[in-house]
Amino acid sequence: MKEKGGEVFSIAKDNQPVHGCTISKEVHSGENYIAYFSLAKNTDISAEIYPYHKLLIVADGSMEVYGTDGFRKELKTGESILTLTDTPMGMRTSEGAVYTEISIRRTDIMNEAIKAGEVFKLAELVPYVGGKIVNMDVVHNDKMKFVVMAFDEGTGLSEHAAPGEALIFALDGEGVIGYEGKDHPIKAGENFHFAKAGLHSVKATKKFKMALLLTLE
Repeated sequence: MKEKGGEVFSIAKDNQPVHGCTISKEVHSGENYIAYFSLAKNTDISAEIYPYHKLLIVADGSMEVYGTDGFRKELKTGESILTLTDTPMGMRTSEGAVYTEISIRRTDIMNEAIKAGEVFKLAELVPYVGGKIVNMDVVHNDKMKFVVMAFDEGTGLSEHAAPGEALIFALDGEGVIGYEGKDHPIKAGENFHFAKAGLHSVKATKKFKMALLLTLE
């Protein structure tokens, strides 16, 4: 991934919109590409037809996803949508927005809790359960996995290494990411990147929810 590793960062803060412009930054170029988009207020990415879905995760601001036949969905900070396929889909904003876009192929296995064209919050997909860690696979294939996790206070994952690179989206509460021997406090709205085979752990200092996007390419 084309992202800094070993430190907490913010997709929203690091990709501020530029007046009158739309900006894209490719983060991963595999079959499920990943990119950040920054839309200045009153800008528009015109509606086009794609043969695959786009999973949009709004990091800051608000935007409208629009299409034909009156399709309109308003998204705010912390909200997501899986776009429709084979129909024009565009994005526009009146106040500015920063979001992550992940391409989702038709053959990818999507959790039935996610319906294309419906707005949802990743943080609301999984509940907190006393003394436990709750996991939900949102979408996966043989080269990518996107999972949402809820950690009750005091729970965590012991140090381990992943077989690929990973991007963390902190969704709710607070936790500590251990990475290569150093602890990194992280809270909702912040992000972290693991390199392939990087030793890491997760500890919930308070109740903590996060999404993890793992790439194996």
